[in-house]
Amino acid sequence: MPNPIADPFVEVPDTDATSSLVTLEATPEGAVTVTLNRPAKKNAFDNELIGAMRETFETLRDQETIRVVFVRGAGGTFSAGADLAWMRDAIDHTLDDNRDDAMQMALMLKHLHDIPALTVALVEGAAYGGGAGLAAACDMAIAVKGTRFSFSEVRLGLIAATVSPYVLAAIGPRRARRLFATGEAFDAAQALSFGLVDEIVEDAAGLDVVKARISAAMLACAPGAVAESKKLVDEVAFKPIDHGLMTHTARRIAAQRVGDDGQEGVRAFLDGRKPTWAT
Repeated sequence: MPNPIADPFVEVPDTDATSSLVTLEATPEGAVTVTLNRPAKKNAFDNELIGAMRETFETLRDQETIRVVFVRGAGGTFSAGADLAWMRDAIDHTLDDNRDDAMQMALMLKHLHDIPALTVALVEGAAYGGGAGLAAACDMAIAVKGTRFSFSEVRLGLIAATVSPYVLAAIGPRRARRLFATGEAFDAAQALSFGLVDEIVEDAAGLDVVKARISAAMLACAPGAVAESKKLVDEVAFKPIDHGLMTHTARRIAAQRVGDDGQEGVRAFLDGRKPTWAT
């Protein structure tokens, strides 16, 4: 198993849980790959894996110079959803115990959502239940042709609760009602049409090609501006276009123009040189 790579700009979590269940690799340019590392269990979620992901995403959330974060699963499967042994143990848990477990999942997804860099799910094999929700919580998702998806919770008498904010943001409420209520499985082509996936590749090698392309593209973008762009979407989404929103967006671009990123980016463009973040 590869050891996490500690680059100057990445504070790698130093816990046994994270080093064994989640691997983290970073390039000098700031491209980080987070890999769920339970291949024998098809990267199914249990308390330990969720905790390791939560710690990893929390650390990455606080790293402002990272350019892009890729999330993938080891062994050819993104995630099969909930671990069977974990579900078996949870049968006898109290309401409070179950609430605490679910909150750890919710926190893990929120930390992923709050990472300032672009986040990209590289999905192959299967993404079921929480695995499909994990893909939805990323800013982008690239899937291998033939990958299967499902929000299958209803078939166990459950609901897709903690992942729902991210799934609804990705595919909208009407589509979410159908997929949450039926628990139906669907393929990568359908996931693309739903908006859950942004691009389909032929095989795992294709994921590496897309990974390299996205990494190179993000080197042209100011990390601070990327973070502010992601915040802007959350601030503006589904808001009425009224005077308040227009005032808010005008203030946002004005602040960006006089800020470090805006000043450097525009001056570099006018001078015919690369901005400092692209060197």
